[in-house]
Amino acid sequence: MKYLKRSLLFGLIVAFTAIDNSEARDVNTAFMAVAGKTRPPIGHVKFCRANPQQCRSQVRQDRAMALTQERWDELIQINHMVNQSIQPVTDFELYSVPEVWAFPDQYGDCEDYVLLKRHHLIQAGWPAGSLLITVVRDIDGGGHAVLTVRTDRGDFVLDNQEALIKHWTETPYNYLKRQSSKHAGKWVSVADKRDNQFLAETASTD
Repeated sequence: MKYLKRSLLFGLIVAFTAIDNSEARDVNTAFMAVAGKTRPPIGHVKFCRANPQQCRSQVRQDRAMALTQERWDELIQINHMVNQSIQPVTDFELYSVPEVWAFPDQYGDCEDYVLLKRHHLIQAGWPAGSLLITVVRDIDGGGHAVLTVRTDRGDFVLDNQEALIKHWTETPYNYLKRQSSKHAGKWVSVADKRDNQFLAETASTD
C-alpha cells in the first residue's frame, strides 16, 4: 500500500508536468515521434500467427487516453500487479528456444510482461491504440521491450525492470520501434530525438 501511494504521488507529478518539462528541452517532446513502417520483431510475428485476434486493425481505437486520476490508478495497479505476479526468466530457460512471445502464467521475460499488462488494460477499457508494445535498447545495448501508453498528457512507459511509471523522456532507453497505433500487427520506427548527453544523464540518475 505504501508503494502504491508513493507511486501514485510520483506519477501524478510526472503526468501533470510532462508536457511542460518536455518543452523545456529542445530535443524532447511529450509524445514519441514515429517515422515509417518497419519490420515487426520475429517473436511478435509468431505471436500474431498464434493469436490473430490480438493483431488486428484498430483504426477506430487509434486515440490517446485522457489521463484522469482513475485511469492513472489503473495503470499503477495493473503495472504493479503484473510485475509482482510474474517471475522473470529467459525464453531459453522456459522454452529452450531464443524467442517466444506469450501470455505468461507464472514466468516470462520482458515482452511477456508487456503482453499481459496490455491485455489487462484493454479489459479495463483502454483503447488498444493507446497501448503499444515498444522495442528499445537498454543502457548496456541489449534489446528490451516495454509498454508505451499514449495519453493526452504524453507517452508513458510501463516496464518490468522499473517499479515506477515514467514519462518516456525520463527513461534511459534508446527507442527503436513500436506497434502501429492503427494496426496491432504492424510496426513503425521511433524517431528518438534525444541526444546522447541527455540519455547519459538520465541513465546516471536511475
